[in-house]
Amino acid sequence: MDSIKRNILSAILILIITSGAYAQESGTGKFNQGVTYFSAGSYNDALQSWTEVYNTGYRSAALCYNIGNAYFKLNNIPQAILFYERAYLLKPADEDINYNLQIARTLIVDRFQEIPELFFVRWYNFVSLFLSSNQWARISIVSFILSLLFLSLYIYSLNYRHKVIGFWFAVSLFIISLGSFVLSSRNKYLVHDSHQAVITNPVISGKSSPDSSGTDLFVLHEGTKVSVEDEVGEWLEIRLSDGNKGWVPLNSLNII
Repeated sequence: MDSIKRNILSAILILIITSGAYAQESGTGKFNQGVTYFSAGSYNDALQSWTEVYNTGYRSAALCYNIGNAYFKLNNIPQAILFYERAYLLKPADEDINYNLQIARTLIVDRFQEIPELFFVRWYNFVSLFLSSNQWARISIVSFILSLLFLSLYIYSLNYRHKVIGFWFAVSLFIISLGSFVLSSRNKYLVHDSHQAVITNPVISGKSSPDSSGTDLFVLHEGTKVSVEDEVGEWLEIRLSDGNKGWVPLNSLNII
């Protein structure tokens, strides 16, 4: 009986590994196929190939950037901005992503005076996005384990010099661990929970209340980036970059 259980578990494990490898290989093949289509000027085919990879749940800056490029070539600026923004969150220091995003933004209608972000908040966000949330988390765990090892050296060593080294390394690594944990949490918030969105309707009015009878406060056009503040039924309260707020239909935007 034990032998049969082991064989079943082994078969399941092999199936999982094989399926994962096949999915990865299939995704890579689809991505490369999209590159071939894009190079040949078949932007619709390229978009279809890359979107199929995206819909499997795979996320990368390169994939989002290429989807944005395909939408841009097809003159779908709102969707291009949406995927450039998603690529930016995954790789904020990439010059190509930043350049294409700025170019796409010049093609939208709305221009709002932005409330300037405090410089230390801007740098805090930039550093947190420099690595993924999982990478920051791994650094945090490894640093914490090493800090415990050096703490043990400080506690149990009889050599004064070793105790000093153990103490300062333990403190330094603990600070690194704590900082990495904070950066991991911030990265997760910015990438998954920041509630940033892009307007996808050609024209939409911001209402004073979450219903069609509300007073029109402002008019937005496709491609405008907003922040989602609240949700009531089929309506979302959004905040513009200049600080103004209003309610728009749920289906008028896409979350970044």
